[in-house]
Amino acid sequence: MSSKVQRQQLIVKLIGSQAITSQPQLRELLRKKGIKATQATVSRDLEDLGAVKVRTAGGETMYALPRFEPDRLSPSDQLRRVLTEWVAEVQFNESIVVVRTPPGCAHVVASALDRSRLNGLLGTVAGDDTMFCVANSKYSARRLAKDIRQLAGLKNG
Repeated sequence: MSSKVQRQQLIVKLIGSQAITSQPQLRELLRKKGIKATQATVSRDLEDLGAVKVRTAGGETMYALPRFEPDRLSPSDQLRRVLTEWVAEVQFNESIVVVRTPPGCAHVVASALDRSRLNGLLGTVAGDDTMFCVANSKYSARRLAKDIRQLAGLKNG
């Protein structure tokens, strides 16, 4: 049995190392690595990872993962879904907001927040299960923490 994070990490490796042209092909490659996943699960994983179909020079389509593009915005519904699913706790102190996630998930949450251009957020630093969000000087950490909690569906405290 594998975790969602492990499965998604394997998907990233597979897409980065070979041409994946369909979800059934990806499911088969996962199966060969000992991971059973439904089509719906693979579809959600691809969406979570930001994978897109691109056309090759030969006219075929294959999955690709976007490079870091700070100007690309994360849709608010995707941000809300990521935060709702993976944010367990939000605390703050002065200009820093500390967000806790399940193990291996902080980078996904940080990436979604960085792309969102959330009001008051300067940037994030992610570890394995903890991330720091830095509030800009005109937007308090308390207010940023409240916004993140609200998006994650957590009670403000």
